[in-house]
Amino acid sequence: MARVSRSTVGRLIGLAGLAGVAATGVVLARDERQRRAYTPDDVRARLHARAEAAEAAPAETEASLEVVPAPTTRRGRLAQRARGQLRHLPHWLQRSDPLPGPDGAGARRGGG
Repeated sequence: MARVSRSTVGRLIGLAGLAGVAATGVVLARDERQRRAYTPDDVRARLHARAEAAEAAPAETEASLEVVPAPTTRRGRLAQRARGQLRHLPHWLQRSDPLPGPDGAGARRGGG
């Protein structure tokens, strides 16, 4: 069995990278050609269909949006950042008791 030198491996990896870049360019060029193949009437019809679908979907009202005041203390800013990070965790890692909010609401640990 022949040994392969590091320089040969590096060259092969470089060639594979170039092939990947070229393939990506081919796919992007094909998608651009398909996009430009639409007539103005086709584009208008698609936009009207999207607008109708957006109107049919229930819109959120401003009353349903929760406004959270910006925390003014360092502890409040850290708690807000922690709550934001907890939203990105899988459900089985999230805390069952929420961290206290800027107004002091929420779970508290310790005596008091």
